[in-house]
Amino acid sequence: MSLTPEAASNVAHVLTEALPYIQRFRGRTIVIKYGGNAMTEDELKRGFARDVVLMKLVGINPVVVHGGGPQIGTLLGRLGKESEFINGMRVTDRETMDVVEMVLGGLVNKEIVNLINRHGGSAVGLTGKDGD
Repeated sequence: MSLTPEAASNVAHVLTEALPYIQRFRGRTIVIKYGGNAMTEDELKRGFARDVVLMKLVGINPVVVHGGGPQIGTLLGRLGKESEFINGMRVTDRETMDVVEMVLGGLVNKEIVNLINRHGGSAVGLTGKDGD
């Protein structure tokens, strides 16, 4: 990989800025909340995956907890089911809960695992029900 002088300077600057955080959190486990709205653009998704892989490479142990509101809403719409919200909170009946579990535990979780692994990580996806 060949870098222009400007790009090399930028990389050096970023690493210099990151060093105190790498030193502080090396060997620690951190929880990252990855919201559903951040999963809607391909470039954001790739950047997220690269950042998670980089954290692991420098000795930080990332644990990703994800949302998926927009993805849930999309599938509910395709199934002809309206999303109901009260004070910004989704009202979830049994049928909707089945869709939520399919989207979060299936589609979204697997996409995140695949994305991280394609960028050099070794992610494993779990849901709360996997412990039952």
